[in-house]
Amino acid sequence: MRILSLLLLTLFIATGCCSQKKTDMTSAQIEYSAMSRGYFKKIVVQNKTVSVTNGRDQQPVEDKIEDAKWNKITAEFAKVNLDKLSTLKAPTDKRTYDGAAIGNLKITQNGKTYETPGFDNGFPPKEIEKLVNLLVDFSKE
Repeated sequence: MRILSLLLLTLFIATGCCSQKKTDMTSAQIEYSAMSRGYFKKIVVQNKTVSVTNGRDQQPVEDKIEDAKWNKITAEFAKVNLDKLSTLKAPTDKRTYDGAAIGNLKITQNGKTYETPGFDNGFPPKEIEKLVNLLVDFSKE
């Protein structure tokens, strides 16, 4: 009987942790921006909606995110270590001589903001590469 109780308690705790992770994602806002002198793009993802702005003086275009794509974003978001986001190193340096727009990933969760240092648009740090590529895909649709 003790073993059965222990198994049920473990299952209950594990289920609670999984649902908590999904709740955290719905309260998070992920923002990717890329800009240079003649280029501007801003993609904001929050609670199964995406907002894409393709110019400095343009209005954002909002759209719903399909469940399959949302699940991919959630899976990649779970892999990101928010506390180490500000220490990520850019793999290339083209932005220093106008060879690429400056990319930036900003995540706001539970009132706290986590932000990467600037990196070349199209060449994000490998730790966030899949998440950034999923976000950039919205501007291609």
